[in-house]
Amino acid sequence: MSATALTNIGSLVTNDETLGNGALGIIEDAALVFEGELISWVGPAAKVPATDQQIDLAGRAVLPGFVDSHAHLMFAGDRSAEFAARMAGGQYEAGGIRSTVAKTRGASDGELESNLLRLVDELHRSGITTFETKSGYGLTTVDEARALKIANRLTPETTFLGAHVVPAEFADDPAGYVDLVTHEMLTACAPHARWIDVFCDRGAFDGDQARAILRAGIAQGLMARVHANQLQAGPGVAIAVEMDAASADHCTYLSDADIKLLAGSNTVATLLPGAEFSTRSPYPAARRLLDAGATVAIATDCNPGSSYTTSMPFCIAIAVREMHLTPDEAVWSATMGGARALRRTDIGRLTVGARADILALNAPSHLHLAYRPGVDLTHQVWIGGRAHRVAS
Repeated sequence: MSATALTNIGSLVTNDETLGNGALGIIEDAALVFEGELISWVGPAAKVPATDQQIDLAGRAVLPGFVDSHAHLMFAGDRSAEFAARMAGGQYEAGGIRSTVAKTRGASDGELESNLLRLVDELHRSGITTFETKSGYGLTTVDEARALKIANRLTPETTFLGAHVVPAEFADDPAGYVDLVTHEMLTACAPHARWIDVFCDRGAFDGDQARAILRAGIAQGLMARVHANQLQAGPGVAIAVEMDAASADHCTYLSDADIKLLAGSNTVATLLPGAEFSTRSPYPAARRLLDAGATVAIATDCNPGSSYTTSMPFCIAIAVREMHLTPDEAVWSATMGGARALRRTDIGRLTVGARADILALNAPSHLHLAYRPGVDLTHQVWIGGRAHRVAS
């Protein structure tokens, strides 16, 4: 197996503080070697071992590929008119999801896959090397299962979100829809998913419904994650912790009790700054979460209604400017934090034995991700040791 060395790295983020400075484990004037899909050596450039190939990065910064632990990429159409109405003063409500449901149901498999491939290419170009994506825009057994089958071709991190909202045809029978989700739909979708999710919030599912849906999924071997407390305070965070969910996502409206629960649990608070930016909602209390000891992740929440972005650098910049994370905290949350939200130990870090998911920036430091908002700083991306983008 051939070995490749990345040399003349100006600043290397390892996310292992035993290897370098600070929580990001930064090594200055560094090198990194990977063989096949895995990293085999990390250290000072002056000590890099001989390899089959060497790539001189000319002082550029290198960091782990971003881990996007929350996205909704299986859809058709867009909701740009809804966005324009919101910017003119309209209020975001979960019911807008139903317009995407109608378009997604009417799309062919080829159309859904083509749109997914387009978005995945955008994710990769922004430095994202691992992504999660959900169903949730079909809301019939057939449409939910086909979305997960298509997504599963491109990522192992697939989430069954039949409990996104109650579709129009069940408006007068929400209990009947919960029964469909927890039985027939779950049976069809579980073989193609790793996770089960539920939108526990105003206009979606209440606490009792959320518990029933998550318990059914767990019984089928899926692991839990929860859309929690996006639109108002509610039981979502508490349910996520109670169910040992990998993450409670959004966390826009948090009580002191919610923060204490998250800080004392294995549940990651996944924050989605693109959603607050796009809906003009309050930003989550990220500083309070971190100061309390909670684990925080940042994800794009890419979806056509409330956060139509595939740019993790954009989300990092917002997290720093609006949510008061330091640049180091934001980068950690977009890499190692995302890995923890997916309960993965092989990604989010650049250490021996980790996957060779690597991002090289056209910048000397990771600080430029927040310092230069809106600028494409991606020089090259490797996913499992394979180059996926080389800047011209």
